[in-house]
Amino acid sequence: MGRLSTAKYYAAASVLLPCAAVLIWPSRLWLTAVFLVWLIAAAICWIGAERKEHAERTTRTIQSLQSAAIRTLNHHRHDWMNDLQVVYGYIRLNKLDKTIEYVEKISGRMAVESSISKLGVPSLVSYIQSFRTISNSLELQVVINGDIHLNEITAEADQIADSIIHTINAYRFAVKPNSGSSAVLKLELTLDHEALYAAFYYEGELMNEQQWKQKIQQQLEGAAMKPINLEQPYGKVLLRAEMRA
Repeated sequence: MGRLSTAKYYAAASVLLPCAAVLIWPSRLWLTAVFLVWLIAAAICWIGAERKEHAERTTRTIQSLQSAAIRTLNHHRHDWMNDLQVVYGYIRLNKLDKTIEYVEKISGRMAVESSISKLGVPSLVSYIQSFRTISNSLELQVVINGDIHLNEITAEADQIADSIIHTINAYRFAVKPNSGSSAVLKLELTLDHEALYAAFYYEGELMNEQQWKQKIQQQLEGAAMKPINLEQPYGKVLLRAEMRA
């Protein structure tokens, strides 16, 4: 418990003393007056501590978001520098075909980044774009078929985003460490006129498949996205969310 929380609860507990005095000697008006003043002072102390705690939490949250944004930008900057060096190297070696091939690869990657940013749910977009900064054991690949604007096609966009993030995290925390090659999770999003489908294709090993399945079931219970094939092996999981305006 933090310093402010402790002070807050001490202030609340201190009210018990004048309250007990008023109950014991109810006829003494000056005790009632003291109790009321004490109560107001304790309330002011509680409210002040609550505001300071809220301000501290807000500051910590902002700092955490800023740190995450800086880490993500640093990763992207590193990728851009590598791409520029490769392209520059091909140009210097006069390998035009290799230059064109690599530029097309960059263009494809940028198209994926653009599709991710169009999803329209900040929590999901930032999570996917910063995934490499939070996981070294799992590589996340994203395929979005067409333009999908979750915030425009359904009122449950935030809940759908949460289901996708929880499912990715279930895999991330279940990856078996030191299993040789890096595990890969491919997320494919598809939208038709009835529903949104999120397919997860996993290549790698899990520490405990049964625990992973229980975690998935718990997180998706009552969620906007429903599992379709959880009885199949963990290598493929399909979620479905009906589109509701």
